[in-house]
Amino acid sequence: MEPLKQILNKTQFTKDDLIFLLNTSDKERLGLFEHARDVKASIVGKKVYFRGLIEYSNFCKKNCFYCGIRAGNSRYVRYRMTDVEVIQCVDYAWKNEYASVVIQSGEQTNKAFVNKIESLLKRIHRHTQGDIHVTLSLGEQSEETYRRWFEAGAQRYLLRIEVSNPELYKKLHPDNREHDYQRRVESLATLKKLDYQVGTGVMIGLPFQTISDLADDLIFFRENDIDMAGMGPYIEHADTPLYKFRDTLLPLKSRFDLALKMVAILRIMMKNINIAATTAMQTIDPQGREKALMVGANVIMPNLTPVKYRQDYLLYENKPCLDEEAEECKSCLEARIHMAGDTIGYGEWGDSQHYQRRRQDDA
Repeated sequence: MEPLKQILNKTQFTKDDLIFLLNTSDKERLGLFEHARDVKASIVGKKVYFRGLIEYSNFCKKNCFYCGIRAGNSRYVRYRMTDVEVIQCVDYAWKNEYASVVIQSGEQTNKAFVNKIESLLKRIHRHTQGDIHVTLSLGEQSEETYRRWFEAGAQRYLLRIEVSNPELYKKLHPDNREHDYQRRVESLATLKKLDYQVGTGVMIGLPFQTISDLADDLIFFRENDIDMAGMGPYIEHADTPLYKFRDTLLPLKSRFDLALKMVAILRIMMKNINIAATTAMQTIDPQGREKALMVGANVIMPNLTPVKYRQDYLLYENKPCLDEEAEECKSCLEARIHMAGDTIGYGEWGDSQHYQRRRQDDA
């Protein structure tokens, strides 16, 4: 039996298996993608779920070396959406049967921010009679804050680890107590304990990152038993410290190809989780999100953020769709999803099958 088929027939991949799969090219690469597409179709089906993205604020207390909205970047106008603007975005999602929104923000932990998110969650729940499920992506918080937000109506939480190698993590973040690898890992465990659907993810093609690191990232997802994943290629930003290493990076096309392999391998490894086709994929390849859907992704996040704020929420450069209103974005993504051979789960929450199974096993 040829090596690819031998590996794909295993019930659990070793690190060496993952390194082999990440290094596939040509016919083997296509075989990997075809297998992942079949796993997706047979386990989670060919239905894609919308998560309307609301980029609530670009205020951030952290200074991560890769991020455009880092606290040390003074070139952006800092903003915070009003309650009315948030509800308008939610209302659009509700009326267009998205059934789910994501509230994303730079990381803040002050009392006013925590209270505001709690208030917004309650208001969203009342306004939509519970029809809209909410995912939060608001960084590391205390257990009490996570609990308050869960009780106020949040169902899912995305906290990307970005890299699972602690030494590489240190190279990508300032050496201070605001950027602690172990605390981030512990936050994921806390979210799971509180019964959130828990998501994480990584950047692919970072400076100093190796294929071995990416294999470890996949093992980290498995060992932490995640319910959702959001991964994409690293794209540099001129206003960040990592930009000086841009000449050491893989070409954009290679980063994109590695990101597709990561999506495909993760779909095969963790067959029933939700995997996002991230916007960063489209930044490199005009059909990037469709290609991600075709190798295993089943979630897409149409941007609902008011256009006037989008230029000030650039985590990386050349982000697409900055001038598209919500309706234009919706029409574009509908076409992309149908081109990929999938359908859209309008009016469906699209909860992670893995989460549902995990809860049954814990009962």
